[in-house]
Amino acid sequence: MAILVTGGTKGIGLSVALAFAGPDIDVFLNYHSDENAGETARDLVAATGARAHLIRADAGTVAGCSAIADAVRAKAPHLDQVVHCALDAYASPTLSADPTRFAQAVTTNGTSLLFLVQAVQDMLQRGSTIFFLTSRGGRIVVQNYAAIGAGKALAEALVRYLATELAPKGVRINCIAPSIVETDAVRNLFGDGVKELMEHSAKSNPSGRAVAAQDYTALMQFLASPAAEFITGQVVFVNGGANLSA
Repeated sequence: MAILVTGGTKGIGLSVALAFAGPDIDVFLNYHSDENAGETARDLVAATGARAHLIRADAGTVAGCSAIADAVRAKAPHLDQVVHCALDAYASPTLSADPTRFAQAVTTNGTSLLFLVQAVQDMLQRGSTIFFLTSRGGRIVVQNYAAIGAGKALAEALVRYLATELAPKGVRINCIAPSIVETDAVRNLFGDGVKELMEHSAKSNPSGRAVAAQDYTALMQFLASPAAEFITGQVVFVNGGANLSA
């Protein structure tokens, strides 16, 4: 088995990579620039018995996605799972955002899903699954989140279009939307207020706690299994019911 995770050396991406990792599995971890985080992630994945491969490339560009695909193709004949977690955490109000910077972030956070799927499509086979990590910030307004939220909303629309084209090939694609997880991106967005935000999120959740990695990785493992072969083009929220009331 082989899995590719963009943004796979930190946060949610690393949690997903570790959940799928195991003996004789090729785990391709894409990252943009943090070499130390990449080496740490590679060691963690390798400790499961998996073959861990680091790929440094910008998953937000056509050229970067092509480079990622080439690196995978050199070591694995096909991909069973593709997980797109790469994120550009450009934090800004909408009206005062730098237009060029905003467009770059929206491309990474949204359109790059298409770049990636196009680049790896020759390695997908019947039963392969693709996941895009989204958030409810693509549907509701979150302060300073416009460049991320707009990108997530765009990618969710792309998933629906891609699902209909991939389905005849036996390939599925779905969006997974966990409730807020304390990652580098979240810390960048909310700064000193992140601890209070995380505590509030846990206390106000109808289920009485914050989301744990196993909550969304277990769902992804199910969706990647033959039992879920008729589930595609969906956005699945994993948040204990946090999106169900005001």
